[in-house]
Amino acid sequence: MSEVVGAFAVLVAVAVLGYLAGVGGALRPQDELVLSRLAFLIATPALLFTTVATADLKSIFSPVFVTNVAGVLSVQAVFLAVAGPIWRRGRSELVIGALSTSYVNAGNLGIPVCIYVLGDGALIAPILLSQLLVMAPIAFLLLDRDTSGGTSAWKVLARPLRNPLTVATLLGLVIALTGVRLPVMLTRPIELVAAAAVPVALIAYGLSLSGARQAEENGHGRDVALAVVLKCLAQPAVAYLVGRFALGLDGELLFAATLLAALPTAQNIYVFAVHYGTAKPLARRAVLITTLVSIPVMTTISGLLG
Repeated sequence: MSEVVGAFAVLVAVAVLGYLAGVGGALRPQDELVLSRLAFLIATPALLFTTVATADLKSIFSPVFVTNVAGVLSVQAVFLAVAGPIWRRGRSELVIGALSTSYVNAGNLGIPVCIYVLGDGALIAPILLSQLLVMAPIAFLLLDRDTSGGTSAWKVLARPLRNPLTVATLLGLVIALTGVRLPVMLTRPIELVAAAAVPVALIAYGLSLSGARQAEENGHGRDVALAVVLKCLAQPAVAYLVGRFALGLDGELLFAATLLAALPTAQNIYVFAVHYGTAKPLARRAVLITTLVSIPVMTTISGLLG
């Protein structure tokens, strides 16, 4: 257990370094965008490709993914049942709210957690793919119809295929399935770039917290509270219960299922809200608060199950 908590402490320490760099002025608020783009567009795709290409496919499509799906569907159903018929939220607000309860930060935080805490970076691959290839397109389709009167379904479905994380993961899957061995002269540069993904993503993550500001309520206070409770407490609880009692998991797999379900809301959700001009306070505050709350929650899970 001490090794797991220690590994998690390393991640927190690097994120704190980014936070202190922002507070102390060593890095500017605008540097977060540069670091995030470097991690998102270059380093993390390289890491995903090398991780998935060399992974055991059984570890990629493990029962952990089943627990993730169960957790996602459960918390989304609760949010929709409360915010829809009871609070009378509009469709676009319901979409952003449902995503805030379930769309996890699989890139900036999920990959480092899988590598340094769980010891298997491939565990995040199916979660990342399901979010990029299923959840995001469905959300875009609903939001496009609600805010712009509709758009081509093909354009919506094709968007994830322009995402470097999706492309890199799918290419890695092709290599893993076919068993092709790439030349060392090709893999070495990719591995070198991939090594930058975790520290750069964590520093950007910490830097984002240093410049976080409290957003206006704008009538979404209870939506945010519900989203935070569902994301940080209910989703990992569902993952644990499904894994423990429905799938009979224990040990490392049960730990992985619970820990990954406790990841905070992805910053992508705020990007979606800004792009479609809907529920921005809800998305912004959900991302911020779940990020802050997830750190002690994930540390506790590591101590209890790791």
